Order: sequence, then structure tokens, then C-alpha cells
Amino acid sequence: MFFTLIRLQYLKSLRSTSFAKSLLTNILLGFLMLVLLGYVLGLGILLKSILDIAAPGDDHIALINSFMIYFFLAEFLYRYFIQKLPVIELESLLHLPIGKKKIIQMLLLRSFVSPLSIIAILLYLPFTVEVVSAQYGAMGAMTWLAAITLTSWTIHWFMLWFKQRFEDSLIGLFVIFLVLVLGAGSSYMGWFNLGEIMKPIFDFSLTSPIPLVGMLAVMIGAYFLCFKFYVSNAYLEDLSEEEDVRFVNQSIGFFSRFGLAGELANLEWKLIIRHKKSRTYLMLAGFFLLYGLIFYKNPAYSTEGTGIHWMFVFVGIFITGIFMLQYAQLFLSWNSANFDFFISKKHGIEGLVRGKYLLFMGVSFLCLLASIPYTFFGWQLLLLHICCFFFNVGILMHLIIYFSLWKPKPMDLNKGAMFNYEGVGAAQFLMILPMFLAPYAVYLPFAYFINDYAGLLALGIIGLLGLMAFKPLSQININRVLSNRYEISSSFRQEL
Repeated sequence: MFFTLIRLQYLKSLRSTSFAKSLLTNILLGFLMLVLLGYVLGLGILLKSILDIAAPGDDHIALINSFMIYFFLAEFLYRYFIQKLPVIELESLLHLPIGKKKIIQMLLLRSFVSPLSIIAILLYLPFTVEVVSAQYGAMGAMTWLAAITLTSWTIHWFMLWFKQRFEDSLIGLFVIFLVLVLGAGSSYMGWFNLGEIMKPIFDFSLTSPIPLVGMLAVMIGAYFLCFKFYVSNAYLEDLSEEEDVRFVNQSIGFFSRFGLAGELANLEWKLIIRHKKSRTYLMLAGFFLLYGLIFYKNPAYSTEGTGIHWMFVFVGIFITGIFMLQYAQLFLSWNSANFDFFISKKHGIEGLVRGKYLLFMGVSFLCLLASIPYTFFGWQLLLLHICCFFFNVGILMHLIIYFSLWKPKPMDLNKGAMFNYEGVGAAQFLMILPMFLAPYAVYLPFAYFINDYAGLLALGIIGLLGLMAFKPLSQININRVLSNRYEISSSFRQEL
């Protein structure tokens, strides 16, 4: 029966109208995954050399054990965004005369066959062979690596349960992220090493198989927790039930002042909150607000006096416009399921486009406010973010939307954002050019011939001029949608 289910899934993919596109996409993703796994393996090979430089003279095994908890916290976070749930597949199988438990077992085991399941092995295997086996022998090396691997696999099964059980709550994810940041900061400052909690377990695994047995029991428990939950909740009426998301029906009162565009901006906000893919973009925008921590205090980007490094312009554009840069790339694809509704309404298309403009400007302004704490690193960063914000909403927003209107494609909003290329076409790759080049086309001439601040002021002034000319600039994109509305509507009816 297990192989019968695998065969059914294979035939479903083979007979799909988008088989060729899916095949090419999978080949590309497979190549990228091999490259990423190669980087992980390369990092594992260089791990001993890195530790020799970072902590010369220390016991490297004990050091890794003391920081192992941070690796697993980070794994929890990236699995949350990347790891897919087998729920969608259940909808196409539950009506068949096949035992529900067998379907669940097949889907869970198939989800385990993933590159994510071997990341821990690739990262720590070279270090195990080179260092651990030399000090603790082959048995100690095997039990240590097995304990790490089983912990990673436990997170896999736990994540399948966690994402389905608490899909609409960000509290658990926020707590894990907060523990990771505060724990890493506390260790860096020398206050408290959170890794001491799990360190004895991995230390003990070097000399005894008892921790390995315990980890195996925990992994099996996590699997049965996940299996029992899916069996108990695998009903078509539950899977098709509307999501009960907090704040789902709440509007942003400020938008109501802008007439039809404000109403549709509120409607777009509810769309974002209700669906998985759009919520993921919103969450990523929050995480990427921390992007400046990588650059602003990095000695490699320091400048003499209080100048602005040219790379900071990209960082400022990214921080103040990250949601707009991501979400606007799929400008009309978000509304592919109900695009005909806007066509049938008077001023529907114009209200839809202006509502999206309003939403992008509002969220970008919130990102600007959230970036104010970077002023702690220097007042010039506040000036940088303000000028970048004006350029984002005055110029770059129109450019990204213009490119996104080139042959938009349909999209399923209930699917995750990671490694999901629905709605993505050649335009989404081409718009990378204006995102990178447009700010520097304005900034660099003034920065080169005058100074950095002249370049920033040029960005801000050009952005303000774009805001003053908002109506004619936005009308260009509105006219493009109106002139191609029937072609766009036809493309949105294509089967994904």
C-alpha cells in the first residue's frame, strides 16, 4: 500500500498541466540545494580550522557542546520557514478507500526525505572523523554524532506538529527567536552561557550510549506525537475550515480616510493576515529589520570620520522597504483568485492599485519608525533611513510595480513562501536591477563629486519629488492594468 500511494503521487505530478514547469523548477531547486549542501559540507571541513583561529588552545569538543543549543535553536527557526507540511496532499487522498493511518505514515515519511535531514550530519561529520574520533575513539565519535543527528530529526517531527498545531500563532516562534538572540548576546557579553543546559548531554554521549538511547526515545515520541495529531485531525471538513487568525477582521483605521483606495488597502491587509504565504512575507519583514546589525558596526564598512559607506545605501533601502520590495514583486498575483471581481466594479482596478500603493507606503513608514533605534550607532543612520524611505515610496515603488505587471501569474495564497515559485516569472528576476541600480544611480554621482551627505540628500529630494508627482506616476501603472486587464484575467484562470 505504501508503494501504491507513492505511485499515485508520481502519476499526479506526471499528469499535471504544469509538469514541464515543475520539472524545470525542481531541477533548478535541486541544483541550488546541492550548492547549499556543498557549502555546509565545506563549513564542516573547515570547522576545526575556524575553531583554531577563534579559540586557540581551548577544548574544541567542549566548546562545540556548549554552543550546540544555538545550532538547534537556529535549526528550529529555519525549519519553521522552509519545512513544508503534508496537509495539502491529504485533501487529495482522504476520499480514497485507503486507511487513514497508512496515508499519514506515507506523508510523514516522505516529508523526512529532505536535504534538511542531513544538514547536521554534513556539518559535524568531518569534525567527528578528524577530532572526536582521535580523542574518544570510533565508538565515542559515533554516539556523539548520532546524538546530534537524532536531536535534529526530533526537531523535524516536532516542527511538523508545531506548525500545524500553532500555525496562526507567532508567540512560540517569537519566544524561540528571543531566546536565541538573548542567549547569544549573553554568551558574547560573558554573563551566562545558555549552552550549559545541553552541554552535559553531549559530553556524556562521548563516553556512553545512554544519551543516544534517550535521544532515540525522544525522537520516537516526537514522531508519535506528530502522527497521532495528524490522524486525529485529518478530516476534510477540518482541512477546508476557515482559519481563525487573530486580528483577521481588524482594519487599519488610518486607511479609511482615503475612500475606496483606503477600503481596498484594508481588504489587502486582511488578505495578508489570513493567508500563509503573505503572513510569511510580513514576518520576514520583521526579521530583516535586524539586517543593519550585520553592516553598521562591521569594521569592514567603517569610514573615516562620520561618513556613510556606499553599502549602507543598499541596507537603508532594504530595511525601510523590505516588505514593499518582497510583496510588490507579485503585485497582482496576490489577487489572482478574485481579480475578476475588481474588473466588474466601477473604478475597481484603480482602487485596487491605489490601495496597494497606500498599503506599501504605510508599512514602509512603520519600518522606518522601527529602524529608529539604529540611531544609537550614529545620527547619520537616521538621515540615511529617512532619505531611503522617501526614495522607496517616491521612486522605487513605481519601478517595482511597473516590472511586476509584465505577465503576472496565478498563485495559491495558502502555500508557504519558502521555495514556492508560484507567481514568479522573468519579471521578478529582472526587477532586481532597478532595486540595486536606481538608488546608486542617484547617490554615487553626488557622493563622488561632493560628499556622502550630498548623495543622501539627493536620494531624499528625488524621493520627495516622486511623492509630489504620485498621481501621474501611479496612473502609469493603473493604465497598464486597465489596458491589459482581460489578458491578465485570462492568465489568472490557468491551473497552477
